[in-house]
Amino acid sequence: MRPLEAGKLYGSVMLVMLMWGLNVVALKVLVAEINPVYMQAARILLAGLSVALFVFLRKEHERVPRAAFMYILLAAVFGMTGHHTFLAIGLSETTAVKSSLILALLPITTALLSMLFLGDAFTKLRWLGVFAGFAGAVLINITGEAGEAVRGAARGDAFIFAAMTAQAVSFLFIKKASELVAPRVLTIYTLMLGSVGLFAVSFVLSPSGWESYVTAPGWVWLVFLLSGVFATGLGQILYNASISKIGPGKTAIFNNFVPFFGLLSSALILGENVSPAQLGGFIFIVAGVLLGTGWVDQLLLKKRKQTSVKYHA
Repeated sequence: MRPLEAGKLYGSVMLVMLMWGLNVVALKVLVAEINPVYMQAARILLAGLSVALFVFLRKEHERVPRAAFMYILLAAVFGMTGHHTFLAIGLSETTAVKSSLILALLPITTALLSMLFLGDAFTKLRWLGVFAGFAGAVLINITGEAGEAVRGAARGDAFIFAAMTAQAVSFLFIKKASELVAPRVLTIYTLMLGSVGLFAVSFVLSPSGWESYVTAPGWVWLVFLLSGVFATGLGQILYNASISKIGPGKTAIFNNFVPFFGLLSSALILGENVSPAQLGGFIFIVAGVLLGTGWVDQLLLKKRKQTSVKYHA
């Protein structure tokens, strides 16, 4: 890959990370104005329609094999309906700073589930990464004024953790489905099915919650459009394109920037405080991600091979 092409590609991935970091702040604002689950349902539907239009215009749609339907359905239930329901409720009860940090555990949790259920290799460094990541989660939840963190951890933070775990579980099914159907087509179906599930949950949890659509001020809909079309729709398209060109491993490393941008935007835009302990927790989580996802293992293996080649030469 030529330097200019690589620069554009890495730049587009960083743009996605920035959008996803800012999206935590956008969602925090939206759940304060619109019923949380109804908001997520409409936002995910908008994202699905945006991706579907993009794929249709590029004539990249394809038939989905019957064997992939169950994996797609389970990915939608966990990754869209479950994840976004828990995320919306959690954001209405905890801070965007804490949410960003807890969501940063996603790569580690995914790696742990992959080791347990998909047969990924167990190594000492990966286990060390898992423990470091969850130690970071503990650090960010023992700070606060007069027990604020304890109350937050009891409900809001627990919902954010459930959202993160649900998305990690969905990745197992996405991995299976992606072996049978193209990523962009898979994205359309999971978004659309997930939005249907979210609307169903909305009607059960809050039958009259749709009225918040009517009373929301105009500027909220601008944030809503930016979140649905750009952060979720366009962001997913760019992210999938990056995976196809530089691979899932290298692309996943960039996810470490999401909590950083989330922390920065939460502090600058919402005026939320970031404590030293929370910064320490963030460092633990980033270290945990690098170790737990196997990135350090791969780096060490590569160096050993290079050393071996030089030695035999």
